[in-house]
Amino acid sequence: MSFDLPFSCPRSGPKSMELLNHHVSPSHGELVDDANTLPNDVVHHQDGSIQIRSFPFVLSFSNLTYSVKVPRKISFSNSLGGSKVEVSNTKVLLDDISGEAREGEIMGVLGASGSGKSTLIDALANRIAKGSLKGAVTMNGEVLESELSKVISAYVMQDDLLFPMLTVEETLMFSAEFRLPRTLSKLKKRERVQALIDQLGLRNAAKTFIGDEGHRGVSGGERRRVSIGIDIIHDPIVLFLDEPTSGLDSTSALMVVKVLQRIAQSGSIVIMSIHQPSYRIMNLLDKLIFLSRGQMVFSDTPSKLPDFFSEFGNPIPENEDRIEFVLDVIRELEISGTGTKTLIDFNKSWARNKTHPSRSTQEPKQSLKDAIRASILRGKLVSGATNIDPHSNLSSSVRGFANPFWVEVLVIAKRSMLNSWRSPELYSIRLGAIIVTGIILATMYRNLDNSPRGIHERLGFFAFAMTTMFYTCAEAIPVFLQERYIFMRETAYNTYRRSSYVISHSIMSIPSLIFLSVVFAVITFWSVGLSGGSAGFFTFLLFIFASFWAGSSFVTFLSGIVAHVMLGYTVVVAVLAYFLLFSGFFITRDRIPKYWLWFHYLSLVKYPYQGVLQNEFGDPTTCFVRGTQIFDNSPLGMIPEAMKVKLLKSMSQTLGVKITSSTCLTNGPDILKQQGVVDISKWGCFWVTIALGFFFRILFYFALLLGSKNKRR
Repeated sequence: MSFDLPFSCPRSGPKSMELLNHHVSPSHGELVDDANTLPNDVVHHQDGSIQIRSFPFVLSFSNLTYSVKVPRKISFSNSLGGSKVEVSNTKVLLDDISGEAREGEIMGVLGASGSGKSTLIDALANRIAKGSLKGAVTMNGEVLESELSKVISAYVMQDDLLFPMLTVEETLMFSAEFRLPRTLSKLKKRERVQALIDQLGLRNAAKTFIGDEGHRGVSGGERRRVSIGIDIIHDPIVLFLDEPTSGLDSTSALMVVKVLQRIAQSGSIVIMSIHQPSYRIMNLLDKLIFLSRGQMVFSDTPSKLPDFFSEFGNPIPENEDRIEFVLDVIRELEISGTGTKTLIDFNKSWARNKTHPSRSTQEPKQSLKDAIRASILRGKLVSGATNIDPHSNLSSSVRGFANPFWVEVLVIAKRSMLNSWRSPELYSIRLGAIIVTGIILATMYRNLDNSPRGIHERLGFFAFAMTTMFYTCAEAIPVFLQERYIFMRETAYNTYRRSSYVISHSIMSIPSLIFLSVVFAVITFWSVGLSGGSAGFFTFLLFIFASFWAGSSFVTFLSGIVAHVMLGYTVVVAVLAYFLLFSGFFITRDRIPKYWLWFHYLSLVKYPYQGVLQNEFGDPTTCFVRGTQIFDNSPLGMIPEAMKVKLLKSMSQTLGVKITSSTCLTNGPDILKQQGVVDISKWGCFWVTIALGFFFRILFYFALLLGSKNKRR
């Protein structure tokens, strides 16, 4: 079985001082949609092959320092009693860390919990906000810009953030569709995925679902390899991993590191934090960095560990595990009075006294632009640009995203639809709630008449119906919260645009909302006896859809700013209750205090509620109160009908207007005036509701834009 990547060729390894000649077939140029312009170090041969002179990538970091402010409460006591004052102490997480990682190498960052391993990985991976991190990170001697770093590197988080209802093959295929350019055919993307499955040792699990707590799926080691696979599908130059062996048994951990070794040998820099590697894993690492409370205590090859600690005066026993011994020594020094200062100082002197010259000074130099350009021509970094203009800025030459906007929208929609189809529980529950609510309302308010009692019953029906649309939208909260960290991982390294996600998410919600609207309208409209005929039905249907759209958008926005499901439900229930209170059902607009009137116009329930009222009561020819019915909602409603007729005659004589038992006293527009529904027209209410839905979708985008920076401060 071959484990070579189809889009990459071996590059000069760390132990080679000479330039290697790479022969790349023309099919590789076709694969990346190669342009005619070639760098100066490319030579054409008569047999059609291309010879590319290659220089290794070197990621250097110097004087990295990062600190955070930690609040502490200090108690002061006096004669009047004790008091507490909160002060901020500065905690240094990285303290003057320097080193370099090279192409073809695996660098392991080790140390006890809290030593700064993950912080160093984040610093190198550009996951610390600019200005908070001091020092420099360069690639081939040039400062690595943020946007370029996202394109040429990948970051594998400690947690396996995957969609449980996708198979291993589908997960990698979706990653390929996101990260590989549209110029590649579907067949070639599938070939890339199949080769990667073989490289990761996942052939037997290719058709198995990822799984979660409720669904049986792949093993822990396989999940970890899938997590690595989705981030190396585009063959990045630099791969960062935060404890990729955490939680795995020794065999699975060894398999993961062997995969990383093959990735490094294919021409990548691999930097990983690892808690306590076994002896076999340590032999696969090319360089080790030991940290202690943010300071470097050792930085060299694993073979130098015995000599280092022997000269330090604490030799490693022959029959003892080297890593365990070193970590024990560091731990003992940390709890001692002097700390690890002696070991840190010795490491600095050890680094200064190295007799062998730096490989960086021995090797010929090549600019970062030329190095990336040559790498792309060999088929590596497939998601980047295929032709870098030698006269242009490097960051502008390499595309930030592999695919155009509309392709991202389609792929996200396809993945979302597949996930929804395989886990229909949430939608089924929501549909069930709509059906049950519709049946209850249809039977409770069956065949309402045009009487004063019918008026109040209609008002109650519309208020409850419109509110139901919003409350059933609360199911959108867990949908995004389940995807939040997957979204953050994918957008952190330009898998797709945030705008693509928002638009795809919005488009995918529309068909389900239309279906729910039709179901509810069909169950209730004719059973309740609402007016307007077919035109009235379709208007009622449009307002139900508008309510679903606005409610779904509002809840989606909340899910973007609230990180916990239960907190999200609490906020949704409370806010929707306020919307109902200020909608105009319980108290009309003219009775709402002026200082609360702004909330009335912000209420999402107000507009669809007033819209359906105008749809129901907008016809001036429909009468709801005739003659003696005027007494129905008063104590006089209990007197005999003959007495009511006499009262009408007396009222007619007093008012000078003839009022009989058949005289229409209140029509539909009169009811609208009584309810204060005169400020916005029916279709104005509809378009405001739709516009509010778009408004909250835009807010959702900004919530994702500001809340998913995925960087430390």
